[in-house]
Amino acid sequence: MSNSHFTDKSGQAVPDCTFAARVNDEWTKLTTNELFKGKTVVVFSLPGAFTPTCSSTHLPRYNELAKTFKANGVDDILCVSVNDTFVMNAWAEDQEAENITLIPDGNGEFTAGMGLLVDKSEIGFGKRSWRYSMLVKDGVVDKMFIEPDLPGDPFEVSDADTMLAYLAPQAKASVATAVLTKPGCPYCAKAKALLDTNGFEYQELVMGKEVSFTALKALSGNESWPQVFIGGKLIGGSDDLEAYFE
Repeated sequence: MSNSHFTDKSGQAVPDCTFAARVNDEWTKLTTNELFKGKTVVVFSLPGAFTPTCSSTHLPRYNELAKTFKANGVDDILCVSVNDTFVMNAWAEDQEAENITLIPDGNGEFTAGMGLLVDKSEIGFGKRSWRYSMLVKDGVVDKMFIEPDLPGDPFEVSDADTMLAYLAPQAKASVATAVLTKPGCPYCAKAKALLDTNGFEYQELVMGKEVSFTALKALSGNESWPQVFIGGKLIGGSDDLEAYFE
């Protein structure tokens, strides 16, 4: 799989650019100096906000692994796309993106400077970014993962797990975890404490808010709280979770 049209910029400084952004309904300018100087930053770039792979996989997984990245020395995670700031802000609101800073490279200046601005006029996109990721230390590219130069929109190497494996091979990537709880339940508190102690990020679904007793029974086959799910599998209650970690 060749990247013949693209040059790996490892060892080079990122382009010196200024991005026009809307923050709290006011125009502001973000500079690459502000974003990268004195920091370790993970960047991933993609063809467009709201597009399928970008929304279903690329951005969500970086968001999900953000705390793991930060525990391994990463200060910020940036998502760069050749979209205007209004589109990027709307996309951020539409996604689980609270751990990601979305950068609107509306004029494609940064992407062109990286040598990764491509013509997608055949699908009505105009000039857009090729999909890639990179680790940047104090404004200098440490490592790049550029998708292979193949037709369409390949997504093989710029994913969050590949970047984490390069950055911290020993790091344990989080597994999708959810815990169904009831307010005031001591066993629920125990389960959450076990997850915290073992470094598991999880989504809590609380009875009366996000989940009902009927849903608890339908999903788990049980009538007791809590019920913990890890990686698509039912673990069970707090005692089951304790045994799982042992």
